[in-house]
Amino acid sequence: MAKINGGIIGVINPTSFGKCTVTSQTSSGTLTTQPGTRLVSALVVAGGGGGGGVNNAAGGGGGAGGYRTCCSLSVCGATPYSITVGGGGAGGAGNNCSGGTGTPGTVSTFSTITSAGGGGGGCRGAPQPGAGLTGGSGGGGGSSGSGNPHAGAAGNTPPVSPPQGNSGGNGTACGANASAGGGGGAGGVGANGTNPQAGPGGIGLTNSISGSPVTYAGGGGGGAIAPGTAAFGVGGPGGGGSGGKTPTASTTGTANTGGGGGGAGTTAAPVAGSAGGSGIVIVKELNKASGVWNLKSQFSAVKSGTWPVANYDLDYLVVAGGGGAGAVIGGGGGAGGFRTSFPGGTKLTVGVGSTPVTVGAGGAGAPYPSGTGFAGTDSIFSTITSAGGGFSSNGSGGSGGSGGGMGYAGSVAGTGNTPPVSPPQGNPGGTGTAGPFYGGGGGGGATSAGSNAGNPGPAGAGGSGTANSISGSPVTYAGGGGGSGSINNNQAGGAAGPGGGGRGETNSPYVTATAGTANTGGGGGGTSNNCGRSTTGGAGGSGTVVIRGPSSVTFTAAPGTNTVTTLPAPAGSCKVATFTVSGTLTVS
Repeated sequence: MAKINGGIIGVINPTSFGKCTVTSQTSSGTLTTQPGTRLVSALVVAGGGGGGGVNNAAGGGGGAGGYRTCCSLSVCGATPYSITVGGGGAGGAGNNCSGGTGTPGTVSTFSTITSAGGGGGGCRGAPQPGAGLTGGSGGGGGSSGSGNPHAGAAGNTPPVSPPQGNSGGNGTACGANASAGGGGGAGGVGANGTNPQAGPGGIGLTNSISGSPVTYAGGGGGGAIAPGTAAFGVGGPGGGGSGGKTPTASTTGTANTGGGGGGAGTTAAPVAGSAGGSGIVIVKELNKASGVWNLKSQFSAVKSGTWPVANYDLDYLVVAGGGGAGAVIGGGGGAGGFRTSFPGGTKLTVGVGSTPVTVGAGGAGAPYPSGTGFAGTDSIFSTITSAGGGFSSNGSGGSGGSGGGMGYAGSVAGTGNTPPVSPPQGNPGGTGTAGPFYGGGGGGGATSAGSNAGNPGPAGAGGSGTANSISGSPVTYAGGGGGSGSINNNQAGGAAGPGGGGRGETNSPYVTATAGTANTGGGGGGTSNNCGRSTTGGAGGSGTVVIRGPSSVTFTAAPGTNTVTTLPAPAGSCKVATFTVSGTLTVS
């Protein structure tokens, strides 16, 4: 008999298609879930407590706001959920008894999760008004007016499992070196005040739900009486404010961390404590389809576009075609634009499926005697476009990924990094000279500008390219082409830029110009005014696209002239797809 789950037998686990959407709520509001969301993870941090205020005493640090997380919470799709983000408590007034205790922070809530506000820091009082207040994490005790030291307050109040915070530290007895306790933090208790050190705030906890590690819910540091020898307590990592000691003021807890405020420290003048930091609620809508699920539900999710699709973070190197060089004492062609994420840059997130890849062609060199070459063409992968190298001529150079060099009769060299991107994809070309030692400027390269032609001296050398090891071994790309020398005074041609640039023509002894090297994006070398040879300017080299992914990805590169390799150790079996012609990369 047919099964309603398509014939699959087993426990039907909940599925969720929330597209890993992350919402960071820094103030109270409403979150409406994605239509396919059924499960979320959440971080709920309450507001931190205010530090204690005092007059001729030391105030306790405020406790951090309660810190609670949930890895898998069931929700409904396309449904609004109310979110409350707790505010930080105000610092206590500069009084020893009335109003000196810091105000507790307020609660943060999401769905069934409530985190308690941090407890306020204690003040000076006799015998017990100076104790800290309970909360998500407890406030530190102030220095006492007489009798026993004031106690830090308990954290994890009301109690939950796992605990949402820790206790504050105790203050010392009143005296010339009195100091207060630090407020508790999510990751540790506030330290007791001593001589010579007021209690630092308890440490917070680090969480990466937002996509990067952030530390939350540090306790506020305790204050120290001035001019005693005790130092004030620093705030706990996670936004806790530091305690004060006149003339140094205490500091507030950092907003949206739930850090406790620092306690005040003073002599005869009243000084208020500092406020706690506001809380935060972060919700991540999960993609989860493990175990067994109903095939009808899967079909519906695929049809609506909510079924999760695997994504991979890929490194890229995209080099455009180099610019063609000028003739009749022309400048060198500019290198193709050079853009990469490797090593250490921001990778591209690419889903399973096929992505077109464009490998830019090198620009043709100037036909004799027109003098003007052609720009290279762009290379493209996903959202990354590298601009073709600028052309050169016997006049002004053209702009592009790197700019073309100026010929002997021009007015300006081509600019690089056109259109502008960050980091820059190239550099400008060099300028030419109009006599008596005629010469063309070098084309710009990925690392440096093309050189200016000397007068006297050789024509401009091409700018240097950049070495990159994304393929597994170092290769230098995107060097500029050298400018041409002249038959007049036998000006020497400019050197090729490292990274596939072509060299400029020299007449005596004769050395021909060369094209940019294929699949490096190098600019072509300029040619001279030797009408007996009537030579064409050097063409730019074609570009390349290289994509590198983790060992878990499968690459297919078409057409077959493009290659896929697996790197040996220590590269961790990374996959590398190298495109020397335009085609398609399929990721699976």
